[in-house]
Amino acid sequence: MDKQRGESMSRTDNSATAWLLWPFAAVWKLLATILVITGRVLGIILALGLMAVGVALTMTVVGAPVGIPVAVLGFLLMMRSVF
Repeated sequence: MDKQRGESMSRTDNSATAWLLWPFAAVWKLLATILVITGRVLGIILALGLMAVGVALTMTVVGAPVGIPVAVLGFLLMMRSVF
């Protein structure tokens, strides 16, 4: 082994899961996927609400300086949630 490259003697492969722990890893990945999807859906719902409030405020001339940034924020949140 080459000590200059920083290789250690106890090198393990972290990408493989032991067969005994595979069910726990599968459940963990499923829960993580559910949380990601839930976060995206909540982001989309929040973005739609912000865009609706922003458009409603923009229709009133007095609320336009606040409504336009709120609508843009909602649009940007929608783009972040979708992509």
